[in-house]
Amino acid sequence: MAIKLDKMSRKELEALRADLDEAIVQRRKSERHDALAAAQKAAAEYGFSLDELTSKKPGRGSAKASTAEPKYMNPENPAQTWTGKGRQPNWFKAAVEAGTPAEKMEI
Repeated sequence: MAIKLDKMSRKELEALRADLDEAIVQRRKSERHDALAAAQKAAAEYGFSLDELTSKKPGRGSAKASTAEPKYMNPENPAQTWTGKGRQPNWFKAAVEAGTPAEKMEI
């Protein structure tokens, strides 16, 4: 299916971008779920739970790591996430100022 972008109006292009952003977020959620299920299955084959393999023992390692899960993802760069706590990252502020609702960036 070829889309002729040069024939589309700005409104149509913006709607297409919004649809793509939503599709990317939904695909990321789906792939994350599939990856977690696969990891749990692989751990179970060896007789472990995934929590057993990924948890750190108290008193070992360096400083306490953040335990908060990311709540928001940058639609332009999925590697950038934010937990929704603390100072808002610049990408989040810019997206909100550009009119993107925070709910659209939720993971």
